[in-house]
Amino acid sequence: MKVRQDAWTEEDDLLLAETVLRHVREGSTQLNAFEEVGDKLNRTSAACGFRWNAVVRYTYDQALQMAKKHRKERMRAASGEQAKKRLLYNPPVPAFTAPIDEDIESFEETVPAMQRYSGGQLTMSDVIEFLQTVGGSGAKAEALQKENERLKREAAELTRQNQELAHKINQMEQQSTTIQEDYETILKIMNRARQIALIEDEERSATSFRMDRNGNLEKIAE
Repeated sequence: MKVRQDAWTEEDDLLLAETVLRHVREGSTQLNAFEEVGDKLNRTSAACGFRWNAVVRYTYDQALQMAKKHRKERMRAASGEQAKKRLLYNPPVPAFTAPIDEDIESFEETVPAMQRYSGGQLTMSDVIEFLQTVGGSGAKAEALQKENERLKREAAELTRQNQELAHKINQMEQQSTTIQEDYETILKIMNRARQIALIEDEERSATSFRMDRNGNLEKIAE
């Protein structure tokens, strides 16, 4: 299954333009050209068609008109089988194609997008091109569903971890509050002990003595 997410380069656009102009000039179809470019760039033919109609075509509009004129003159000069369109590229036949009815919703949602890319005019070639590539959308949908389930599991795990961290932070805040209260209590006790010690020192320094006639010291009453 072709899955490309990278951007188109100038070389890719040039290959697309040269292939389309060659197919148109030699009597093939643009759809056949999109298939050839898609196989070379590992992109779907629908992606190549959208790129051509949305971007590249405007740069090569004059060359496209000349290629159509050359094809018209060539077919006018020819007759019979030579005047019919002939495909220049035979794409490989896929080994499996998903049932179309599984992708009806996808088709209905894609039609407006195809109309925007094609300038509002949806042709039968656009419809055929989509139906040829719609087979891979079922596998894409399954892959997207699996990825969605994986992301949901990761989100649930992150939510659980976040709740655990919030609980731990709450416990730490409570412990911090308790430690702060104990610290303030200890400071009060130390300040009280310091005040008591200062009072005792003042009392000792205020006591005076005197010597009696016999040479003994006696405390003088305050």
